Amino acid sequence: MSETTGSRQHPQVFDVSLNVPSHGSKCYDDDGKLKRTGTVWTASAHIITAVIGSGVLSLAWATAQLGWIAGPTVLFLFSFVTYYTSALLAACYRSGDPDTGKRNYTYMDAVSANLGGFKVKVCGAIQYINLFGVAIGYTIAASISMMAVERSNCFHTRGDDSPCRVSSNPYMIAFGVIEIIFSQIPDFDQIWWLSIVAAIMSFTYSTIGLGLGVAKVAESGKIRGSLTGISIGRVTETQKIWRSFQALGAIAFAYSYSLILIEIQDTIKSPPSESKTMKRATAISVAVTTVFYMLCGCFGYAAFGDSSPGNLLTGFGFYNPYWLLDIANAAIVIHLIGAYQVYCQPLFAFVEKTALAYFPDSKIIAKEISIPIPGFKPLKLNLFRLVWRTVFVVITTVISMLMPFFNDVVGILGALGFWPLTVYFPVEMYIVQKRIPKWSSRWICLQILSMACLVISIAAGVGSFAGVVSDLKVYKPFKTSY
Repeated sequence: MSETTGSRQHPQVFDVSLNVPSHGSKCYDDDGKLKRTGTVWTASAHIITAVIGSGVLSLAWATAQLGWIAGPTVLFLFSFVTYYTSALLAACYRSGDPDTGKRNYTYMDAVSANLGGFKVKVCGAIQYINLFGVAIGYTIAASISMMAVERSNCFHTRGDDSPCRVSSNPYMIAFGVIEIIFSQIPDFDQIWWLSIVAAIMSFTYSTIGLGLGVAKVAESGKIRGSLTGISIGRVTETQKIWRSFQALGAIAFAYSYSLILIEIQDTIKSPPSESKTMKRATAISVAVTTVFYMLCGCFGYAAFGDSSPGNLLTGFGFYNPYWLLDIANAAIVIHLIGAYQVYCQPLFAFVEKTALAYFPDSKIIAKEISIPIPGFKPLKLNLFRLVWRTVFVVITTVISMLMPFFNDVVGILGALGFWPLTVYFPVEMYIVQKRIPKWSSRWICLQILSMACLVISIAAGVGSFAGVVSDLKVYKPFKTSY
């Protein structure tokens, strides 16, 4: 591991080898690690990169299932719950005193410090399965956007009625190769620049999707859609229920970033306290994403009504201007390259930390090879990191090619992960941290919030599962084309 990675995860190794004082140094934080440099803006960039995924483009479809009343209401409620529970979670970064208490470097560390026991294993399993699922979902989403560029150029050349069939496999492989390269960035705090680029890209394609929706509404001169969503007749009553549940899953997954919140918070410098900075970053990020989500979801629905596509930019609700669609889809791909890393870095760090704990004397795991690059800092290469992260990317790419409808499965993961990771664990940890008495009015309100979100998660999971069952009827492995 690099000095940064090793020091972030194993302070005892760092302190002994470099004889660094744990307190009072200008270069080191109170835990003896290299001084953190993150700000409210870098934290906001990480969050926006994680939150505004290509999921924003499915919000028009989600709004179409729920209608003009429930759609915006559900979006707003999810944003409020996400902000509130993220603020609770941010307060759990340090155990004890919010300014000087012991740091928890990961979500699992926070659960271990506050709740302990079996809950730590449950939390870890849910968190890392979610991260694995997101990596697969992003690979599929990126390939769909790359195919959309080829198809839009085909439509432009041959006409909108041409079949223009394209295979997803070459694009998934290309995305995998790019991620293998970027996955060698050693640590979370070293990808801040990738997050900022990705955040800019997310604004780019969201704005284009919004602009095209506004233009289509202006062109037709009327606002489509209804108060109750997609009409019975276009779909059956049963389909209406499943689709409404699935829409909840899409919105829940679109807002979910709590599983990497503590890792983002561990990059922030202090003073002021990390929890204050993180709450500000969360407020900024959730406010920005909610405005974008509302605009994209509502204008997309207003433009297409019941026929809103599952993806505003790749579902070919729009065909022209084709060059603008190409720019938007290229921005989606660049964004997903960064988002993949933001989500996978905590998983990478967990595996490497565990491997080093089991084999502390292994040179393969611990030794860094310095490769000089003219004009840049030397590249720190670690053999274990190189092999295991490459294998991870290869596995996620192969699964994406094998099960290209995995977005529905990711919807299940998102729905089931929303309640425990975004609501249950933050609420329970906060109750322990602040010593809130059982059956007090505050305790009861927090439990009601948790139970309500559990019901929503179950409904969303059921809807997404129904989508998978539907996909399996026409499933052919490794043969996906659009």
